Amino acid sequence: QVQLVESGGGLVQAGGSLRLSCTASGLTFSDYTMGWFRQAPGKEREFVAAVSWNGGSTYYADSVAVRFTISRDNGRNTVYLQMNSLKPEDTAVYYCAASVLPAHAVRSYDRGDGMDYWGKGTLVTVSS
Repeated sequence: QVQLVESGGGLVQAGGSLRLSCTASGLTFSDYTMGWFRQAPGKEREFVAAVSWNGGSTYYADSVAVRFTISRDNGRNTVYLQMNSLKPEDTAVYYCAASVLPAHAVRSYDRGDGMDYWGKGTLVTVSS
């Protein structure tokens, strides 16, 4: 049974930082592109970032580029999202997801339709 478990969410002031983690089990982690998506209240789910199976390629939504960094540790079956200079508009539930598609293909599915497995999400709240 595949499980993706996110952690690291919480309440932070604008301008602050958080680091999200997602640990996977039940799959061969290095076979999968990993992605982060988010869904704000009243809005559709949106792509945030993706990283290729070996960490060699990364993709970001324009709204988070230069502020967020995605990385992975295949030895720990874990993907990370370092979020800096957080803004109130970053407030959302953040989801980790895995896909057999290459990272550039995952980027093309803004709503995450190309993902095979999902975590349950972790809430990030940025206060102004």
